[in-house]
Amino acid sequence: MRPLTILSGALALASGVLSVDVEKSVLVTYNREAPRLTALIDQAKDAILKAGGKITHEFKFINGFHAIVPSDVVETIQQWGGEYITVEEDQRVTISS
Repeated sequence: MRPLTILSGALALASGVLSVDVEKSVLVTYNREAPRLTALIDQAKDAILKAGGKITHEFKFINGFHAIVPSDVVETIQQWGGEYITVEEDQRVTISS
């Protein structure tokens, strides 16, 4: 009976691990010509915060921000921004290999 108890506990733990949403580090920028630009940015930030994400930096010279977000929120904010938004995964960039 003990192996059955261990197996059921392991399966319960595995299902909990699999249900955790993957977080991404992303850069979100908007084209200046976007209609309702400020409202779009605020809407995206609110959605990220409500989903448990974090806004880590707001850019002053470009219309956008950096955030740690659950992956399902990325699709939502891309739909809201349409052709005026760019969401890209944050990556390290180097000039040599």
